[in-house]
Amino acid sequence: MINKEAVFTKDTENKRLTVVRAFDASVEQVWKAWTTSEILDLWWAPKPYRAETKSMDFSNGGQWLYAMVSPEGDKSWCRVDYGIIEPNKNILSAVMFCDEDGIENLDFPRMYWNQAFSQTGDSTTVTMDITFDKPEDMDMFLKLGFQEGFTAGLTNLDDYLANH
Repeated sequence: MINKEAVFTKDTENKRLTVVRAFDASVEQVWKAWTTSEILDLWWAPKPYRAETKSMDFSNGGQWLYAMVSPEGDKSWCRVDYGIIEPNKNILSAVMFCDEDGIENLDFPRMYWNQAFSQTGDSTTVTMDITFDKPEDMDMFLKLGFQEGFTAGLTNLDDYLANH
């Protein structure tokens, strides 16, 4: 049995937050769950929130526009701009808060994600290096509850993978 605890490492000097998480599934299953909007909508948001995709073009130069929807129906919009994608291996992207049309909200900083997928035996590890323009930007995201919310979402992904 693998350790399913998300490990968060903060590197203030390099403005980097690293998250490492293993899943009991093949790299193809984990990749599909991470790159298909209908599946992302099932696990990405921490309960009782849910994710709702408005549009997704998972390709080099493509974009994912989605909302985190509260139980009351309030929506917080986010946009993911995909850079280089290597199927079943790596995703480079920029992530930002925005409005429902995808116009960036400059009151919040951007995050730059490098997600690496690797399979060992029957499990897949996803290593996420998230960098920021300034250390204060990283601190802002952590104060907004990123670690707790993302950990909850990754647990939702475990549940999805176990049942599909």
